[in-house]
Amino acid sequence: MDRTALITGVSSGIGRSTAAALVARGYRVRGTCRTPSKLTDRLDGVEYLALDLADERSIEALAERLAGVDVLVNNAGESHSGPFEELPPDDLRRLFQVNVFGPVRLAQLAVPGMRSRGYGRIVMVGSMLASFPLSYRSSYVAAKAALKGFSNAARHELSPFGVWLTTVEPGSINTGISRRRTKHIAADSPYRPDFETMLTALDRNERSGVSAARVAETIVRAIETKRPKPLYAVGSNAPIVFALRRALPAALVEKATHRRHGLRR
Repeated sequence: MDRTALITGVSSGIGRSTAAALVARGYRVRGTCRTPSKLTDRLDGVEYLALDLADERSIEALAERLAGVDVLVNNAGESHSGPFEELPPDDLRRLFQVNVFGPVRLAQLAVPGMRSRGYGRIVMVGSMLASFPLSYRSSYVAAKAALKGFSNAARHELSPFGVWLTTVEPGSINTGISRRRTKHIAADSPYRPDFETMLTALDRNERSGVSAARVAETIVRAIETKRPKPLYAVGSNAPIVFALRRALPAALVEKATHRRHGLRR
């Protein structure tokens, strides 16, 4: 193996599992997190780099390192929830900077080198919520859908150069993300009963979700396939639910999604 991969968000979860999987397969792996100096359980074979996706200067500082990578896995991001009516504009801007604009800029910095070498793989780690939107997750859904939109369109431009973009959409994952989810809701919000119901169901689904290692296996498959597909989904019975979405009326799929989370139509 003579490939170099850069993975964002390797301190835990999907990023850490993907880094470990690629090291085991012989890749040179660079992994980012906000403060590498604070990590106490580093993976052998990973070169750790500092990156804060909310800081444009931090992103640009990686330009030289990105120029030499063959594989970019945009995994880092933040979870977000709250009633649409009550989402703070400043937090929306931060969410899109971290979950969309930052990953897109990293890809832009990596593409010239990939294109000149005639090989590249860029994986955007999205969410099945982008395909199956859920109440009180509109901000997160929109950010992940935007990331998928960039990937779906740009792959047509770059695949003639041997550079393939793809999106991996995990469903419910047991990574402890529920403890790190940002919540925005007013103390006297009229949406609170449904919001709390949704969060309870979401946390329950995540506790029984697939492992980060399972998602990492899907990411590795997307990287090493000769012609990666636009979308890979994993977890939450993905093959079945995507098939049902194609076969059933949209209103029925929406009703089933709400029912799974205990929500009213």
